[in-house]
Amino acid sequence: MSHYASPISRRDFLTRYGGGTGLLGLGSLLASQSSARAASPHFAPKAKRIIHLLMNGGPSHIDTFDPKPLLAKYDGQRPAAVDLRTQRATAGILKSPFKFAQHGQSGLWVSDLFPHVARHADELCVIRSMHTDIPEHVSGLLMLDIGANQPNRPSMGSWITYGLGTENEDLPGFVVLSHRGHPRPGPTSWSNSFLPGPSAGAFVDTYQMKPDKVMRNLRNPHLTPSQQRRQLELLQRMNRLQVEGSERNQALESRIESLELAFRMQFAAPEAFDISRETQATLDLYGIGPEPTFFEAGQRKCGGFAEGALIARRLSERGVRVVQLAMAPDIPWDDHTDIRDHVPKAFECDRAIAALLTDLKVRGLLDETLILWGGEFGRTPTTDITAKKPGRDHNHYGFTVWMAGGGIKGGFAYGATDEFGMRAVENRMHVHDLHATILHLMGLDHERLTFRHSGRDFRLTDIEGKVANAIIA
Repeated sequence: MSHYASPISRRDFLTRYGGGTGLLGLGSLLASQSSARAASPHFAPKAKRIIHLLMNGGPSHIDTFDPKPLLAKYDGQRPAAVDLRTQRATAGILKSPFKFAQHGQSGLWVSDLFPHVARHADELCVIRSMHTDIPEHVSGLLMLDIGANQPNRPSMGSWITYGLGTENEDLPGFVVLSHRGHPRPGPTSWSNSFLPGPSAGAFVDTYQMKPDKVMRNLRNPHLTPSQQRRQLELLQRMNRLQVEGSERNQALESRIESLELAFRMQFAAPEAFDISRETQATLDLYGIGPEPTFFEAGQRKCGGFAEGALIARRLSERGVRVVQLAMAPDIPWDDHTDIRDHVPKAFECDRAIAALLTDLKVRGLLDETLILWGGEFGRTPTTDITAKKPGRDHNHYGFTVWMAGGGIKGGFAYGATDEFGMRAVENRMHVHDLHATILHLMGLDHERLTFRHSGRDFRLTDIEGKVANAIIA
């Protein structure tokens, strides 16, 4: 122990004199956050920031952005091409109950589930040849979020924040938004793992729409800002003396930075999350009324996506490097029981996504903001035999994501699944390839963005990953 230590422990000091509220409470909440300034990319980036629209649960590609007319011809049959093992047993082919049409000058195909997004067809790059490793939600979401099937790696947002820092020292570099609870599998999806603490994601539940309550303990009810500053300076001097008297302590250094950020966030965060500052025209664009929007599906209540989309724009324009907006809680797109249950989910997010694209474009931000839409896998062309009504099982052999803005070719369909939409067959793109491409668009070489841990160099794409240059403008 350093000879500078007080007779009571630092933990006791914080408990007694910080009261666990205000500055110190927020410091605890954001113990991994930092005010790290922007770093230099490996090369000129196409995008400065990313907004990940996570459709957790696995939306059906063959009912949204990858039309397969042959499904109607083979409805009820089970040709060899679809006779593959998935998580649950499936029966014959189920034709799509939704209609597809071509949109924009590009003629991109979009189903009637997404009429508002379809108006942005010429800005979308639809990747129809995605595939992943395991047809199970937690493993699929882990692969999408952290690039591994086990919860022992840093998240994509953490890697980007580690590599580039943030453009706003008063806000976290990586924020995760959800409504009424965590998306599955929870904090592992935005963890920094072994990366430096400043790169971790900060989770915000948008159900509490009051700006001063979106994060717990954001305000100190007992101390004025000047008193908090004096308290902070004392604590920082104590912490730095501890650092100087010992070997490099990464956790303590992260704690020092988190306290600084916590103090500044008291003033920056409420403003960033206050959507009442927006014009009525903007609120109308997103479809935001006096009460948060929601839908109910079975036992799940989901909603708040429109508010989250607007907050994502506000955070991005204020320099937050990575924003993930999850369709939540849990895995709402998991429609085994009836594929028509896709309707309320699409209704919940379609207008808001289109509004986000419009809003970013009008503000001159879309060209430098990369938008990623998609889930952890797709769904089978065959029907789940456990369903009361015709639903679809998980499909990791082939699925769809789309990107827009940030250096992506618009009005472009890349790759293909087979004639039934069962598996990716043309320009196959694994999640590792998607991550490599995203990092490239952000100005980062996925093979050079490494961190040494436990005697070896780690990276987001492990030992794989290939940049899909064909989709880059």
